[in-house]
Amino acid sequence: MTSTDGPSIPCVGAIVIDGAGRLLLVRRANPPAQGTWSIPGGRVEPDEEARDAVVRELAEETGLWGEVEREVGTVERPALGAGTYVIHDFLVRVADADELSAGDGPLAVRAADDALDAGWFTGPEVAALETSPGLRETLIGWGILEP
Repeated sequence: MTSTDGPSIPCVGAIVIDGAGRLLLVRRANPPAQGTWSIPGGRVEPDEEARDAVVRELAEETGLWGEVEREVGTVERPALGAGTYVIHDFLVRVADADELSAGDGPLAVRAADDALDAGWFTGPEVAALETSPGLRETLIGWGILEP
């Protein structure tokens, strides 16, 4: 059960685009939205800056390290139990991302931590996936994906 009553829970998400224009997604291992595809991310630890948290979460879930370019936007989602996840999404540049080809290239990702799977997807491929609620629409609204 989810509820917006209760505390705000700070979270982050990493929007990573490779040199071929593909979006990095992970398949969620845990609730909420377990089994769906989403951008890497998670909760901000106490006394952790959001920019540090997004780099940590990206590394934990995919094995990739990146540098935050900018905050793209914020979404709110009902938390499990009580509260609201306040998710700050950042555009993150991964070293050598521009060198990726249509294949796995030097930035092959590995699913780890809270991810069942991870991969790079084109816009049409994202449209065909079961994604976390509101993900595709939000990324289209922010100009990250084509409608």
